[in-house]
Amino acid sequence: MTARIAVLAPQVADQIAAGEVVERPASVVKELVENALDAGARTIRVEIEDGGKSLIRVSDDGAGMSRADAELALSRHATSKIREAADLIGVGTFGFRGEALPAIASVSRFELETSPDGASGTRLRAAGGRREPVEDAVRQHGTTVTVRALFFNTPARRKFLRAQATETRAVVEALTVLALTRPDVAFALTSDERALLDLPPAVRPSDRVHALWGAGLADSLLPVAHREGPLEVRGFAQRPAQARAAGRKGYVFVRGRPIRDPFILRAAEAGYRSTLAPGDRPSLVLFLDLPGDAVDVNVHPAKLEVRFRDKFFVEKVVEEAVRRALGPLAAAAPLGVGGQVSGVGGAWTGVGSMMPAGTPQELFPESLTPDTRPLTPLLQVFDTYLLFQTDSGVAIVDQHSAHERVLYEAVMHQLSGDGAPAQRLLLPLTLEFAPPELEAIEAHRELLRRVGYEIEPFSGRTVVVHTAPNPHPRFDAARCLQELVADLAGGRFRGGANRLERFAATFACRAAIKAGQRLEPEEARQLVARLLTATLPAHDVHGRPTIVQLPKDELERRFGRS
Repeated sequence: MTARIAVLAPQVADQIAAGEVVERPASVVKELVENALDAGARTIRVEIEDGGKSLIRVSDDGAGMSRADAELALSRHATSKIREAADLIGVGTFGFRGEALPAIASVSRFELETSPDGASGTRLRAAGGRREPVEDAVRQHGTTVTVRALFFNTPARRKFLRAQATETRAVVEALTVLALTRPDVAFALTSDERALLDLPPAVRPSDRVHALWGAGLADSLLPVAHREGPLEVRGFAQRPAQARAAGRKGYVFVRGRPIRDPFILRAAEAGYRSTLAPGDRPSLVLFLDLPGDAVDVNVHPAKLEVRFRDKFFVEKVVEEAVRRALGPLAAAAPLGVGGQVSGVGGAWTGVGSMMPAGTPQELFPESLTPDTRPLTPLLQVFDTYLLFQTDSGVAIVDQHSAHERVLYEAVMHQLSGDGAPAQRLLLPLTLEFAPPELEAIEAHRELLRRVGYEIEPFSGRTVVVHTAPNPHPRFDAARCLQELVADLAGGRFRGGANRLERFAATFACRAAIKAGQRLEPEEARQLVARLLTATLPAHDVHGRPTIVQLPKDELERRFGRS
């Protein structure tokens, strides 16, 4: 009987391995650049032609390899990163499977030049996995890998490559991700002799962010730094006001390794609750550091996924890290500071106040500490904005957005407790509603009671309102109820875990002081004081800023004093 099971030929096995590791030119760039970083490179140059389909060349100034090591590096499962199975726990390097070089060489015209000391160099060539004789080479210490005609011997796979522009974008993204992991390393990318990336070594991670995406995005980012137990989360989170429905950037790194994990990004977005406009998604760059035995990095052929020992703990800490980054008044948007990375200045740890909110002092980072005179001088302009002096400049508060934030947090407390103190009306309100609105009132009667509305049916389409909330002297109880009920009837709060949050946000928006309403000086002082004790004072419930800062040094620059 003819045997039905056979051991694959090495060339076939290599091409199967290549299918796991090498999907497209960007995969080759990723693997080769990771090897360069593991070799201690301080400068990495990448060249591509035709989106990487014709040529990929990665040069580094890392440790380089001896001739014996270079020859061995083209063998499957040959690696300098691990020696035994136990080494897989907490592996701290990028490449450790020993698959990349032989897999790439099996589907390309491959050349490797390397020297460990700038004197004794080695050149290896292979075509479709078939090696040519080893040669001497002259080069400085480091390694250069050249990959030509990717998938030339597997035409079916080559047909699946995209257009040149698409493959080029994928290469840029792969290098961008790795450049974020190592801001101390210089990276350069040229495509068909045109420079696409030129990133010098950065002193601070914020400088690398600025070099990659410019001041527009960099100025909108806030530093994240939070530790709970064995897990540290650091990086950047975008201010809610700058978040958009499209074009967001979301990057997650675990122990310095880039991964794909939508659940981590979803947990980070949960930290934005009650600060984002519907549909908006913030940009996030998050680095998670935890003990090696708490995460398994050996679960994906291309090392793009990991498995956490306690997934829910990790997600909870990530959410809290982002929430805390948005909390201090340092998260308020800067005003008039063009061309500076004011949002992400400083090192990873420079996040201002990381204390839990609870007292005004805790919510005042040093850069926004008011004068010893409490909140003075305070000025209302255009019957909409409140100005007060800080040690480092001028703070400008939007009175509607500020009151909206204050009311939202008060209402959330009321909805989870016994409700708000209500004012019994001397003359009850008689209001008429459409049938769907009457159904909404009946379905949400308890929520309406907790915010202060006691309502009973009267006749037909008419109800009687006996009590109403009184959040400020200019409050229009009838108008607020009508708008709130219209939202309820429109299904805005139907189902969902955050139903109460959506209810509270809409009530706060309808009930808050409006733009154009004149405030007495004491009212303005009380509003600002209440804002400064809020959990997220810098952002209203729609993602707009409640407060912006005009730094003193910007004023001095504008008036020629600096």
